[in-house]
Amino acid sequence: ITPQQHRLQETMFELIGSEASYLRSLTVAVNHFVKSKKLAEVLCSRDRHILFSNLQEVKDVSKRFLLDLEERLEEEVYLTDIGDIVLKHCPSFAKVYIPYVTNQMYQEQLIQQLVHENAKFLPVIRKLEEQSMCQRQLLKSFLILPFQRITRLKILLEKILKLTLPDTAEFESIRSALKVVGEIVFECNENIQKMKETEELVHLENQMVFLKTKSVPLIARGRHLIRQGELMQIVIQEVDGGYKVKPAMKPIYLHLFNDLLLLSRFLHRENKYHVLDYAKTSKVKAESFRAKCLGLPPTTFLVFLTENHERSFREIIVKASTECEKQEWITIIS
Repeated sequence: ITPQQHRLQETMFELIGSEASYLRSLTVAVNHFVKSKKLAEVLCSRDRHILFSNLQEVKDVSKRFLLDLEERLEEEVYLTDIGDIVLKHCPSFAKVYIPYVTNQMYQEQLIQQLVHENAKFLPVIRKLEEQSMCQRQLLKSFLILPFQRITRLKILLEKILKLTLPDTAEFESIRSALKVVGEIVFECNENIQKMKETEELVHLENQMVFLKTKSVPLIARGRHLIRQGELMQIVIQEVDGGYKVKPAMKPIYLHLFNDLLLLSRFLHRENKYHVLDYAKTSKVKAESFRAKCLGLPPTTFLVFLTENHERSFREIIVKASTECEKQEWITIIS
């Protein structure tokens, strides 16, 4: 066989061999940690579900996938195609990997919480991790395996595709398998991002105080935070037909979401944002102006709420700390 065909065989064997290794690790994770009676005694059912999610189902899917791969290997010592096998198992991959990976962020948070709040958790985990079958691997290392595996499967399929001759049935088979696995990996990543964004919204909503404005729920489908930061608000008063800048500048905090701009004051002693105003982003614009004419710093710019929460027009003058920060805010708002 040619050097390219040899590399192709090696890569397909690598896919099968690494799946076998992955299944062995999953078996340790399930039999040693998930089914541990001592661990079950120190965890409530909710925490146990968050910690291990559907890891048993992930293991079962891997086992069925490996059986089909090994069966093909017994039929053909020289492998020609495994794309059809991957495609056959893709619906199962999607069913178990997407929810598992989506839950991973909560796994990490829960472990940190349990270490600090559950005195019985850490001694049990350390004792389990010290057992020889773990090979010095921590629980976290086992829990991250599924996401690593589905990502590695995509990479191996890409390598196999590059080594497969174009315009062949095998090429189309691998390309189809790669497309579907790529979609699963993409959805896993998308869900992770969405969960992080939702967590961020939950955290922010708990910090928002609506005393002077009508409250608005922050947690909304499709909403995510684009930028946040503190600027200085400058208030200008007309005095005797002229303008005078108030000597005191007030800090104002901006939370810019994809569909909403919130203006607030941050109170450190409360760790809360007291909302002053807000508007839909479609009703907001920002622009630079001749600040020097009014004796203002060059990093000053205008923010217009063409329709705020009271359906009124509002204009505020704000100062950024640098020219770069000013331009970034103007660009991202507009």
